[in-house]
Amino acid sequence: MSVRRPALSRKLEGFGTTIFTEMTRLANEHGAVNLSQGFPDFDGPDFVKEAAIAAVRAGRGQYARMSGIPEIHAALSAKYGRDYGLSYAPDTEITVTSGATEAIFAAIQGICDPGDEVVLFEPYYDSYKPSVAMAGAAARIVTLRAPDWRFDRGEVRAAVTPRTRAILVNTPHNPTGKVFSREELEFLAELCREKDLLCITDEVYEHLVYDGAHVPMASLPGMRERTITISSFGKTFSLTGWKIGWAAAPPELSAAVRAAHQFVTFATATPLQHGAAAALAAPPDYYARLRTDYLERRDLLVRELSAIGFRVRPPAGTYFVCADFTAFGFEDDVSFCRHLVEKIGVAAIPPSAFYDHKEHARGYVRFAFCKKRETLAEAVSRLRRLEKR
Repeated sequence: MSVRRPALSRKLEGFGTTIFTEMTRLANEHGAVNLSQGFPDFDGPDFVKEAAIAAVRAGRGQYARMSGIPEIHAALSAKYGRDYGLSYAPDTEITVTSGATEAIFAAIQGICDPGDEVVLFEPYYDSYKPSVAMAGAAARIVTLRAPDWRFDRGEVRAAVTPRTRAILVNTPHNPTGKVFSREELEFLAELCREKDLLCITDEVYEHLVYDGAHVPMASLPGMRERTITISSFGKTFSLTGWKIGWAAAPPELSAAVRAAHQFVTFATATPLQHGAAAALAAPPDYYARLRTDYLERRDLLVRELSAIGFRVRPPAGTYFVCADFTAFGFEDDVSFCRHLVEKIGVAAIPPSAFYDHKEHARGYVRFAFCKKRETLAEAVSRLRRLEKR
């Protein structure tokens, strides 16, 4: 009898099901309050939904242009000029994708050849490493060390080899809530220029910064021409299921992104692009209210977690809190998260899922605070059942 080759390709061996899918499944199974996956449990703005509905009623239900509809290109070009003084040509330098995750994948496939290397900072968003693997490239890992989540400059330099193609930077950073400082980004920019590297930046939490300021890598000297800036609509407008992302880059790098994007999704949902275009024209007070609302949620959760016995530093950005749980007597984050969901009724994320060097993940758990205040209150009430050991 012949033996069949395994169905799963070697490129994807070891990745398994995403931790977000697994923890949400456990939350549903145990009736837990879900503070694991980073999606709001409240709806996005009515004016955005109405714009998408109007597009459906107007018959805009066919394929969009592969790179995105003209309206969202114009809105994004205006946004980058307004927010950061960056100029992107709508037709040649902006590509709309089905979420930032697809933009990251398309960017890596578009610029990397087999044997290339990409520098990643751990903990890393879980799609990064599989995207690198599927390009036939290799990840070079640099650790952000708690509690400040800083990198060692010597380690970054050591991670760069003659095969390095790009550095991938996520700021504001998931899962830690770190906002890379201008000084840190200037060091990375200098390294990119010195070693002729490209930079891919994941900036999906750009409007969720509470301490410091968001500095786009592309705004630094000499970096616009070597940076693929990726962001999305879902986090800022609480409509994560719409999956509207984009990549902004000079024409040569945009062409590389599009070369992959056209064979992944080809085009993103047309009516939802119209809704996103309307959202991107929102006035400044929308963003101010967004920040204020999330700042209140952040402070509430940080205060309550601290009172319960976690050691917590307020995150500078995103809608995640990384909390030290060692006071409760558990040694690893996976067993602690399983205890939380099964015995306490709260689902959280074990950050070790985002590490190669899992010893650096010991003692931390990630909670999402993109939830209604009553959801957070219920989660806190349940977490008070935890006992220190």
